[in-house]
Amino acid sequence: MSIRMQQRPAGIVDVVVIGAGHSGLAMSRALSQRSIEHVVIERGEVANSWRTERWDSLRLLTPNWMSRLPGFEYQGYDPDGYMTVDEVVDFVTGYAGYVAAPIISGTEVTRVTPAADGYRVSTTRGDWLCRAVVAATGAFNVPVIPPVADGVPTSVSQLTAREYRNPAQLDDGAVLVVGASATGLQLAQEIQHSGRQVMLAVGEHVRMPRVYRGRDVQWWMLNSGILDQRIEELDDPQRGRRLPSPQLAGTPGRATLDLNALQAQGIETVGRLAGIRDGKALFSGSLRNVCSLADLKMNRLLDAFDEWAECNGIATDVETAERFPATEIGASPRLGCDLGSEIKTIVWATGFRPDYSWLDVPVFDRKGHLRHDRGVVDAPGLYVLGLPFLRRRKSSFIHGAEDDVRELSSDLFDYLDRTARRPAAAIGGWW
Repeated sequence: MSIRMQQRPAGIVDVVVIGAGHSGLAMSRALSQRSIEHVVIERGEVANSWRTERWDSLRLLTPNWMSRLPGFEYQGYDPDGYMTVDEVVDFVTGYAGYVAAPIISGTEVTRVTPAADGYRVSTTRGDWLCRAVVAATGAFNVPVIPPVADGVPTSVSQLTAREYRNPAQLDDGAVLVVGASATGLQLAQEIQHSGRQVMLAVGEHVRMPRVYRGRDVQWWMLNSGILDQRIEELDDPQRGRRLPSPQLAGTPGRATLDLNALQAQGIETVGRLAGIRDGKALFSGSLRNVCSLADLKMNRLLDAFDEWAECNGIATDVETAERFPATEIGASPRLGCDLGSEIKTIVWATGFRPDYSWLDVPVFDRKGHLRHDRGVVDAPGLYVLGLPFLRRRKSSFIHGAEDDVRELSSDLFDYLDRTARRPAAAIGGWW
């Protein structure tokens, strides 16, 4: 099914959706079902970040059977597999065609400012006037690089997980991967397999088996209700939104990827990168405690799965409960290494943050974070989608968009109804 790419000139609509990823397209479907005139503005092509900002071997952390969007779901031959980057692009592009989204492609939003009865969305191809804006640009726009990076010697190459594509990019010699979430572990493993020695700097992380009692761990997360946990149920919502992604990989063999697996392959684990001094990387001595905490939390999670299975009468339908070996830590993990003579490249797998540099509306706190209540931004008619734990734990997953869009679009529709055809105070009454 072809995508309806509208190359019309900029103009006036009810809603501008910024971003043609899965969240923006799901919102477009909801708007179309209400016959609300809108456009979806995309700086590149549909699923642009998947096309241009992912490493070559990346696969989804969720099995294919979980990949669904409103009215659309995975129809392939491998429901228990994990989509490659190209397959994700095809899936999202197929959805864009399915919903006939009014996409304005190859158009960058440069500024969003308040205007009479709404907003002015300035782009590289003209301005749009609208009553509401939905920012669906995602959470993984700008790599977060810790300040200690300023001390890295110029002789050491540096790149982020966004820039990394494959080991052929890297200089010869040992590599320090900083960060032990899903990204850090996957990159460390791939680089080690290329023949380079890898050191992995480990901070707070979430340990999780790929398969538990014969089922994918995401099956347990979904069916036990953990993925549906709402943000308002947490004692510390902001911490919940900052948790790193679990140590998982979507390999065809469904292998568990954790620190034990990496160490068995020859990767050296060290503590969190605490500083750089005189060309030497300094690591925290808390590695053992950090790993013990991750082990403890994993076992609590598995206990919760077991309890849920018993309470719901399925304990005999799955394999026997099991526990996994504790993370192995050597007697004396090293506390430093030389950069340049020993480490030739640093790969920063230290997370990402959203980019709202184009949003010229006073909706940011003193730390520069967007002020919003579960996607309803602190400004009339402004909404955000696609952030981790936006409303539920599953919000950042493809299948999590359905519930978030259903609830957020209800807020948006109510807002449009309340402000319908209100006389404009400027711009000549552009309604």
